[in-house]
Amino acid sequence: MKVYTLKICDTCRKALKWLEAEGIAFENHDIRADGTSEDWVAPVVAALGPDTALNRRSTTWRGLSDAEKEGIDAAKAVALIVEHPTLLKRPVFVAGETVICGFDAKAQAALKALKPT
Repeated sequence: MKVYTLKICDTCRKALKWLEAEGIAFENHDIRADGTSEDWVAPVVAALGPDTALNRRSTTWRGLSDAEKEGIDAAKAVALIVEHPTLLKRPVFVAGETVICGFDAKAQAALKALKPT
């Protein structure tokens, strides 16, 4: 499983600790330190949809111009996330075709279901 996180994000840190405690193998990708690319952002946005993938509560989002915020479709969401990695709502967990965003009880249950027995 690949996990897309941001080092300074408390929720991301909690998620990584939880994965370790649960014994779930993962590879961490820090979106700021390791960068973003259309190769992995596009499938994530396609799986989640642009409304779920974009973090509209971030200071980065608030700093965008009105023109950048208008007419968001999948292609525009991908371009914005590649240009501004902190616009990706996180953490994002990718295991094969399964993409999970966020770290609530529902996400934790889905992650446990992915764990090999």
